This record gives sequence, C-alpha cells and structure tokens, in this order.
Amino acid sequence: MINNPEIRAYNVMIRAYGCLEGGDDTYYFKALMLYKQMLNNDIAPNSLTFPFLLKGCNRWQCGGATTGQVIHGQVLKFGFLNDVFVGNSLISLFMNFGLLSNARKLFDEMFVRDIVSWNTMVVGYLRNGEVDMALNLFRKMSRRNIITWNSIITGLVQAGHAKESLELFHEMQFLSGDDVVKPDKITIASVLSACSQLASENVFKGILTSLPKPGGGEYGRFYSLPALNDPRIERLPYSISILLESAIRNCDNFKVTQKDVENIIDWENTSENQTEIPFMPARVLLQDATGVPVLVDLASMRDAVKKLGGDPNKISPLIPGELVIDHSVQVDVARSEDAVQANIEFEFQRNKERFGFLKWGSSAFDNVLVVPPGSGIVHQVNLEYLGRVVFNTGGILYPDSVVGTDSHTPMIDGLGIAGWGPMSMILPCVVGFKLFGKLNDGVTATDLVLTVTQMLRKHGVVGKFIEFYGEGVGELSLPDRATIANMCPEYGATMAFFPVDDVTLEYLRLTGRCEETVSMIKSYLYANRLFNDYKEVHHERVYTSYLQLDLVDIEPCVSGPKRPHDRVRLKDMKADWHACLHNKVGFKGYEISKGEKDKVVKFSFQGHPIDLKHGSVVIAAITSCTNTSNPSVKPWIKTSLAPGSRVVTEYFIQSGLQKYLNKLGFHTVGYGCTTCIGNSGELDKSVASAISENDIIAASVLSGNRNFEGRVHPLTRANYLASPPLVVAYALAGTVDIDFYEEPIGKGKNGINVYLKDIWPSNEEVLETRQAYVLPEMFKSIYEAITKGNPMWDKLSVPSSTLYSWDPNSTYIHEPPYFKNMTMEQPGLRKIKDCYCLLMFGDGITTDHISPPGSIHKDSPAAKYLIEHGVDHKDFNSYGSRRGNDQVMVRGTFANIRLTNKLLNGEVGPKTVHIPTGEKLTVYDAAMGVKAVIAKSFERIHRSNLVGMGIVPLCFKPGDDAETLQLTGHERFTVDLPENINDIEPSQNVNVATDTGKYFTCKLCLDTKVELAYIDHGGILPYVIRNLIKR
Repeated sequence: MINNPEIRAYNVMIRAYGCLEGGDDTYYFKALMLYKQMLNNDIAPNSLTFPFLLKGCNRWQCGGATTGQVIHGQVLKFGFLNDVFVGNSLISLFMNFGLLSNARKLFDEMFVRDIVSWNTMVVGYLRNGEVDMALNLFRKMSRRNIITWNSIITGLVQAGHAKESLELFHEMQFLSGDDVVKPDKITIASVLSACSQLASENVFKGILTSLPKPGGGEYGRFYSLPALNDPRIERLPYSISILLESAIRNCDNFKVTQKDVENIIDWENTSENQTEIPFMPARVLLQDATGVPVLVDLASMRDAVKKLGGDPNKISPLIPGELVIDHSVQVDVARSEDAVQANIEFEFQRNKERFGFLKWGSSAFDNVLVVPPGSGIVHQVNLEYLGRVVFNTGGILYPDSVVGTDSHTPMIDGLGIAGWGPMSMILPCVVGFKLFGKLNDGVTATDLVLTVTQMLRKHGVVGKFIEFYGEGVGELSLPDRATIANMCPEYGATMAFFPVDDVTLEYLRLTGRCEETVSMIKSYLYANRLFNDYKEVHHERVYTSYLQLDLVDIEPCVSGPKRPHDRVRLKDMKADWHACLHNKVGFKGYEISKGEKDKVVKFSFQGHPIDLKHGSVVIAAITSCTNTSNPSVKPWIKTSLAPGSRVVTEYFIQSGLQKYLNKLGFHTVGYGCTTCIGNSGELDKSVASAISENDIIAASVLSGNRNFEGRVHPLTRANYLASPPLVVAYALAGTVDIDFYEEPIGKGKNGINVYLKDIWPSNEEVLETRQAYVLPEMFKSIYEAITKGNPMWDKLSVPSSTLYSWDPNSTYIHEPPYFKNMTMEQPGLRKIKDCYCLLMFGDGITTDHISPPGSIHKDSPAAKYLIEHGVDHKDFNSYGSRRGNDQVMVRGTFANIRLTNKLLNGEVGPKTVHIPTGEKLTVYDAAMGVKAVIAKSFERIHRSNLVGMGIVPLCFKPGDDAETLQLTGHERFTVDLPENINDIEPSQNVNVATDTGKYFTCKLCLDTKVELAYIDHGGILPYVIRNLIKR
C-alpha cells in the first residue's frame, strides 16, 4: 500500500488499471479503489485522473453507467467541467451506455467544446439509432473535419440510411473556402457500401405480378396496387394512384423511399402538409418555342461539362423527349387555296437555322424525337399519336405520364394520361368535379369548358389536381374532355384528369391504335384498378373538396375581352360589350366616352368602302379545332383555319365541309399554333391604319385558349374565345356588337333574315357526320409517315458532331452566358439587401406580360438589337421563335405593349421608372438583375419558373399587399434570409424591411428541399450540371 504518494503516482496506477484488458472488471475495480483512497487522503484529482477512470468505466459492463454518473458528480465537484478532455470522455461514456439525455445535458453544460465534443455526440446519437438528432446536431456544427464527415457518413450507412449518407457525400464535395474537406479511403468505402445498399432489388418486388393474355402468354409484369392489401388505396383518387404506382415502381430507398410510398398511400392525411414526393414521368413533351431553348441549354451544358473535366455525352435525356415543331408557322397568307404551301415556305425561310438546330439535336442527343413542321399542333399529335396510355418497357407495364414545357400539356389528361407543365412535386390536393346530365343541342365543348374554367377559378385550384367523375363524364366525347383539360393553365390547376374508360378505348381505336394494344391497356388498367367502368359499383373515391355541374345548365357563351375566365353568356354579349366600352379601364373596361362610343371610321379596302366601329371583327381564327359547324364573311376580316393535325383536313375534305369553309374564307393556313400564340400575321395596311389612327377597339374571335390583351395581335384590344361555329358566326356578322338571339347574321338569297338558330346543326347531325367520316385509316396513313417530314425538312443538312458549333453571328441560336464562368462551387444564396423595385404591378400578370411570344415591336430593345445585327424588320419573326437567343429574350422580358406598371402612374407600355434617378426607361435598360419577386399569389408555372432561374419568390401574408402596407415602389428592400441554405426550411416566414422604416412578413414560396437547392446553385441548370459531374 502506498502511503501519501504524489498525484502523479495515483494517476499512473489508475491509468494502468483502467486500460488493462482483463476479461472482467477486476482491474477497473482496483482503479476505483485507488481513486477513493486519493480522496480519503485529501489528494485532489487533476484533469488526467478522470479520463483514465472513464476509459475503464466505458468497459465495465456491470455498473459502468451508474459509476459514470457518480464520476460526473465528482467532475462538477472539483470544477473540471471546463476541461474539454474530461467532458468528452464523459460524453463518450454516457453515449456508450445509452444515457443520451445525460450526454446532451453534459454537452450543453460544458464551458468549452471542441470538434471532438461535437463528433462524439453525433457518433453517439447514430450508434443509439437517433439519426434525426445526429443530423440536426451535425447541421449546427460551425466547423467539421474529415473525422466528422466520415463519422456521419459511416454511421448513416451502418444505421441503414444509405440515401442520407450519399446526400451528405454529395454535399461534402461542394464545400468551399475554409470548409473544404477531401474524402479519404474511409469515406469512399462508406459511400461504396451505401451504393451497394441502394443497388438492392426494389423493396416492392413481392407485388410484381404477371398480366396474362386472353389467348395464353403474358403482356408483361406490373406492380400490383391491389396486392398491397391496403384499404386506403381504394379510396385514393385515380390521379393519386398513378403517383403511387410510379413511386412503388421506382422505389430504391434512395431517390424514392418506402416513406415516400407511405406518404402517398396516406394521401388523405398528408396532402395538406406540403409533403414533397418524387415523381418520375414516362416521357417529356416539348414544342419548338420552348424546345429550342431546352436544346440550347443541353448543348451549352455539354460544353460546360467538358470544360469542367467531365464527359459531355452524359448530357442527354434519361427518358424519351418528344418535340413537335408547331409554333413557327404564321398566317402570312389567308383566304387562299395556296395558303398552306405559301405559309410553310415563309416558315422555312424564317426558321431554317432553328429547324437545322432541332434536326441536329434529334441525332446528337439520345432519347430525342423531333416531329417536323407541318404535322400538327403538339397537343393534338400527343392525343392522336404520341400518347401510349400504358408503357411496356422491358416487360414491365406502367401508366404513361408526361411533363411538358408547354403550359397546355394537361390536354393529354383527357386521354387518361397524367400530364402537366414543369413543376417540383408536392403531394397535391385533389378537387373532385362531378358531372351529370347531358349537353343540350346547340351547346359545344367550348361552352362547357368556359363554364368549368370560371367555376374552378372561383373555387381556387392553383397547384391542385382536378379529377372528373360522375355519369356526365360518360356523355362527353374524348375531344370534349381534352378541351376541358387543355384549359388547365387558365384556371390554375396542375392537371384536369379524366380516368380511362370505354370512351377512351374507343378513341384509341379510332385514332389507329391496334386492337392488341388497346386490349393490353384495358387489361393492365383493370387489373391495377385504374380503369373507370361506370357500369360497376366502385368504392367512393375521396377528394379534398368537391364541385358539381349539371351539363343541362350549360349555355352558349364566349369569354373575354381580355381574360379566359371572364365568361359571358351569348345572350348577354351585346349588353356586356356596351358595358365594357363604358367601364373604367381594366379587365372588363375601355372607358370610351359617350361621344366616341358610336364612332364610325370610313376607309377603302381593296377598292371597296368599309365602315369600322368599336367591336368590328378583324381577325376570326379557328385554331386547333376538333369539331366545326354559312353567306359572306366581311372581306376585311382575316379568317383562318389551323387544324390540330393533318387528319382533320382529311375528314373535312371527305365530309365536304372544307369546300364550304373555303367559300367563307376559312382556308387552311397551316398546321401549328398560329393566332392563339400571336402568330396571326399582319393585318391589311388599310385596316391597320384605320384602327391605329382612330383608336378603334377592334376585336378578334378565336377558338383558342388564351385571349390576353396584346397576345393575339397588337391592334386587337378586344379578344374573345368562342367555339369554332361561333367564330364563323361572328365573322359573318362582322362585329361582336350583336345579339344572336334577336338580330340576324345576314340575309338569305331570297332576302329573308337568317338567324344563328337557322344554320346551327343539332348534336345528332354532328355526331352522325363524325361517325361517317372520321375513320381509323386516316390516322394510320397520316402518322405512319409523320417523322419523314417534307422535302424542305429532308433537305436540311446538319453536322454529325455531338457538340454544337456556335455561330457568334447568329440571331436565332446563341450560346447562353450562364455557364461560361461556372465553377464546381455553388454560389449560395445571394444577399437581398437594399434592393430597388424594378416593376410594380396590379393583379392578373400573365406569361404574356412577362415573356410575350408574339411579334417584336419595331421600337423595342429587341428590335434595336436585331437591327444592329443586320436583321431587317420584315425578318424579325416573333419572340417565341427567338427563344434560342438569350440576348433577344432578355430584351423581350416585360416587353408587352399593354403592360401596366404602377410606377408610371397610368401610362401603358413596356417601360418603368429607374430608381433612384427617376428616369423613364424601357424595362431592359433599367434592369440590373432581379433577385426576388413579392406577390399576393403566384400562378403555379410563374413560381416554378422563378425558382428554376434562381430567383426567390415571396408572398405577402394574408391581408397584406403593397396597398395596405402603403408601399410606393420607391423604397429599398432588404429580405432577411440566412446565409446558409441549410438554415432555411421550405415555406418558412421571412422578414422584409424597407429603408423607410416599414417591416412586414412574407412567406418564402420555395416548396421543397430540392427548390432550396436550386436557389443555392443559382438555378436548376447549374444544379444539374454539378450533380452530373460529381456522379
């Protein structure tokens, strides 16, 4: 026995006993006895004593935890809590024995903590199965070393959280500055282990089921929803069931986890919680106006990847991308037998470079199909040809689904295919829309869709799914359903879904799909409970909210004069028009004085005297029609027929209808999106002068889906959406200032008045004609040769290189600047501090205001740029056609001639006030870049576009707006956002302050963690590039 030794001697013996491996606790017990002897001899322990004791205590299986708590008390008693070595040893002990609360309490009490303290806590949490607590603590660390990263990554893998470990490994590679940490062998080994976990078979392989053919064999296998035996699935809307199938089929516990699947199954409870879910569409749909910039981005991404040392050929679509060229044709020639050929030739003259670029892209990138110009409108071609309804890939059957770059992609929802425009996927609420009854004679699908649009707009459906059900759905033809679904952007929903039923199958047969394919589709959907058979009794599907409509109540109507959802009953049209002339300037007003209301402008048109008044129709366009309706159309009216596909022309000719349409001036002008996108061509100079020089409110009537002011034509300030027969009727009348119920359209040969009711066919007549002349053989013959194009397309010569050779002098295809100085380090959040207001708007800002697709005004910044580059005014083409050139598009942003900016105090046009100088400039000349947009609410597509470009969308809180907060737009704004993206949660509140002393709170309109990542990377494209290279 040692009497009164020095502290060093005790420490040496305690350390020796504490470290010996004796197979039992004998030695450690001796260490404890020595410690007690120290205390009995009034020898105070020092900072080395406790770690030695704790080392042995960690191995003492019987009583170690209790003894550790006693030692904790001794540490506090002797004041060694400020010794980080002692504290870390105690934390390790508590974690080893599962005393998590003790460890956290000690951790919080420690006067000094080092990186070992943090690492010990994180590893301890992981070893005790507390993954969320470990991750939360990890996120709070201000400094991390390779041990930290290896500990968290390895611990996550060992805990079965391979997905989270790979996400952290990915984050580790994007560290910058002092935080840079290079992975070592331990990191790589852990990542490989995680990859091995994720490479395991789909966890739902047990429900992979064979789908037998009626005559023997099988169509393939599918993931059976009924095999899950979960009663919640039977209550899901059909549209949500499609999301569920996709999640199950792609469940790898990395991109798609079992938790994701459970969230969808539990949709009734999770849909109101902004729950993020993964969704992998079967394909992507594009048209040329949006497809050209997509391919430009892909081509420039290849250059960026090569520059950063990656393989440029990795940049290719992973799923089929199908592009239909339909937004380039313009109505240069109308009312002529030669209109189609003449307009196609003009189209190729203007767009030869664009078309060559698209043809190059179809061979340079994998998984890209390009349908040449002159084939039809993208959504009609999608309905009649591209839509599969059910895919069979490698023997696995699954529902067709599509994400499109065009906002009207949801038209395919009418075919029972889930489709929508670009978006980040939040589990949506679903509005159940019940239809019953039957449409009356004289009522068209357009009348129905304008009514539905008004109802849904009033209900509030932004970002939601609409699902139609009820016996009334069975009374609607598939084209009628597609017409309703096509208007999705106008009422703000993500999609408007019509589940597949017998009407769908008949349409597939009609459009030339073979019987075996149709049989497979029905068998699969029936087996997976995705087929809607109205003859069978179903479990009641549950919806978030409900609407209903009796089809008998639908009346003939139009919509306008400035918005698609401003429906006007046909019987009220004349009165409504007069009210619009009188009302203050707005969506339903022009504020024309009484003295000017009945003004008549007289001019000569091709040698004939003409009278023009407010409301005179100057454009009448049947666009993308699938149903039509007799005798002189006013000669100054620019009439046109742009069928949705060449098949329409075939059955118009066969039925004899085209002959009479030609007599009225409705010759076919081309196959593409014409008047509806602003490609209506020029008006006759005499008509244009009469309108502009006399401030006449001229009208257009079209069977399209958008009628925003300035979109159809710069000179038509009143624009009405109507059914194809009503387009003809208004062309015959020559004005919208007419009551068709009381006033005649014109006079017959015998001089008797002819009213609209006299020439309107019954629904039975239309149906009989359609059944007699719309035949499957027409669809088969047209679509067998659809990708072969035409002689002008075939003659286009394109290079074979997979990297694009940019022409610096091109005004159509320009290498975008945003990848040129890109590095592997993400830029992080941009500070929004002391920013000036660029534009201040009222309600109803549309894509047409933000990025007009139509003609380029001769005095605009874009026109100035084109002229400087040697382009004549006649060759300007449209903004939509020049979206492959960022220099034109940035000058075209907010270039709408009808833009109303409150900073201009009532002046209309694409200008703003430069703050602080007060100088009035075009928006382009005043802009220095946009960091954030604050609004009362966003349309779905507008918000998504902002996020994709790295711009922060913010919403005022309910009850607040610029007016109630007395904001003038002349303030400087600072948005209080954390610098680290990891400190931000989706949809959180943020504070905004102005230099005038005002403070208010906004909602951060970033819905998902993925969207936060987009902002952190400066946009979606830099995010994609960095991810691809790191793979």
